[in-house]
Amino acid sequence: MSLLEAIILGLIQGLSEFLPVSSSGHLLVFHHIFGITAEDNLTFIIVLNMGSLLPLLFVFRKDIWALIKNPFQKTTALLVIATVPLVIVTLLFEHHIEAMFYSIHILPIGFVITGVVLVLSDRLKKNDKDIKGMRIIDAVLIGCAQAVAVFPGLSRSGSTITATMARGVSRENAAKFSFLMSVPAAIGAMTFRAIRILGDPALIEGLNFVNLAAGFITAAVSGYLAINFMLAIVKKAKLKYFAFYYVFALAVFVILLF
Repeated sequence: MSLLEAIILGLIQGLSEFLPVSSSGHLLVFHHIFGITAEDNLTFIIVLNMGSLLPLLFVFRKDIWALIKNPFQKTTALLVIATVPLVIVTLLFEHHIEAMFYSIHILPIGFVITGVVLVLSDRLKKNDKDIKGMRIIDAVLIGCAQAVAVFPGLSRSGSTITATMARGVSRENAAKFSFLMSVPAAIGAMTFRAIRILGDPALIEGLNFVNLAAGFITAAVSGYLAINFMLAIVKKAKLKYFAFYYVFALAVFVILLF
C-alpha cells in the first residue's frame, strides 16, 4: 500500500463512516481498485476506525461525558438496548458477515436499498420528540436497523437515522442518537478485530507506520467534517441527494466495473 492509497482510504473511512454512504462498501470498492486484500490490512482498518472514532468522541464529548458521569439514566439504557441486536447478529453470523465483506458483487443490492431508504427518510413528517421521549420498543427497532446494516452496501447512519425519525424522533435528535449508537458499535468492531490480530501476530509484521499515521489523521479530519455536515443536512431533509449518488452513480459504477 502506498502513502497516497493510505490517505485516500483514510479519507473514504472518515467521510463514509458518518455520511449515509456505507463505509464498508466504499472501502471494499477501493480495496478492489487498488488491488489490496482487506484481510492482509486488518491492522490498517482498525487504525482507520480509531481515526474516525476520535472526532465522534470530540463532537459529542458533552453528551458522552454526561452518560459517563450518570450511567444509570434512560438514555444509557436506550443505547444499550439499541446495541443488543447488533451484538446478537454479529455473534450468530460472524463468518457470514466476514464472507459478505469480500463479495463485491452484492454491493449494488445494498446501495440501491440504502438509496430507497434515504428517499423515504426525507418524506417522513417532522416530529419534535427527543431522545428521552423514546420508548424501549423504539430502541429495539432502531437497533434492528443497525444490525441489518451489516449487509454490505447498507449505510449504518442512513438506516439508523431513518429508523429513529420513523419512530417520531426529531431530525436533530435522530442524528444525535444514531451517532451515539455508533460509539459502542465502533469500539466493539475494533475490539473484535484486535482479538483476531492478537491471535495471528503475522498481521502486524512489516507495518508501515507512516501509512498508518497518514490514514489515521486523514480519517480523523475528514470524519470531523463529515459529522458536522451530516448534522446540518439531516435538519434540512437533504438525504435524498445521497440516494441519487447511490442509485444512479455508485451502484451502476460497481456493476459496470466488476
